[in-house]
Amino acid sequence: MENLLFIETGTGVDVHGQDVNIASERAVMHAIHTNSMPGMKKILPDGDLDKMKVHVKLGIPLDQEKLDHYRIKQLIPYGTVTVEVLPGGMATTSGIFLEDQQDKNDLMYIVNAVVEVGY
Repeated sequence: MENLLFIETGTGVDVHGQDVNIASERAVMHAIHTNSMPGMKKILPDGDLDKMKVHVKLGIPLDQEKLDHYRIKQLIPYGTVTVEVLPGGMATTSGIFLEDQQDKNDLMYIVNAVVEVGY
């Protein structure tokens, strides 16, 4: 990305089920859901939202290979989206194992997201 304009950050947690996709989706939504960028069309080449580039970085503690990149890309409504997975976040005890919540163990997964926007 040649022109970085915005950086948004978020955190997502899957308390039960140990699903990196759920925690990652929540982290990305936390990063983007309270933002509005009304000037983007004026800044982007030709005023075209499809020329926007969005780079999503996810710090995932475990099961990084289970991330569905397509699911994450679908959360971003405009532009060309790339996803990068990095070691990070945290896996820590939820304090309880709940079989009816599809728990595999008592861990909760905490994922950190950075969403970079530019062109």
